[in-house]
Amino acid sequence: MEKLEWGVKASFRAYVEGAGGSITLTDGAVRMEDGTYAFSAIPGGNLTIAADGSAEGAQYFEGTVVFEAHGGMLKSTLTELAIEAGQTGLMLTVLEGPTNTGRCAIAELGPVEVRDDGIMVAQTQITMDGMYQIADHYPPGTELDPITLS
Repeated sequence: MEKLEWGVKASFRAYVEGAGGSITLTDGAVRMEDGTYAFSAIPGGNLTIAADGSAEGAQYFEGTVVFEAHGGMLKSTLTELAIEAGQTGLMLTVLEGPTNTGRCAIAELGPVEVRDDGIMVAQTQITMDGMYQIADHYPPGTELDPITLS
């Protein structure tokens, strides 16, 4: 796995920019033409996902996306995204903010579709921690943008 592409939630991106806010990408994250973000894999990951969707290990990705609007009243920082396999399945995690002392699972992944070209696409749903990390705007279980792993 070399790259993760994810747009968080298209309506959230539109809201931030529509409110005169900004979306800033640093540390290697880049914005794709479709508005999603690409994050490069950090070497050393051991995540494996089988064709049946079962998984083990973890893969970390470099890059940071900061959403900011309303004079800083809305500020969400997503940094060092990772796909981690756990007892409940695949999770998308980030460094916790604002002190970045631990990790939190912001989205559950599944099901995972492995396409013929080897690219994996997974649906995502926000978790309780994700609700607090992404501006306290969407209740747990809300569908987010799908993740693409290549």
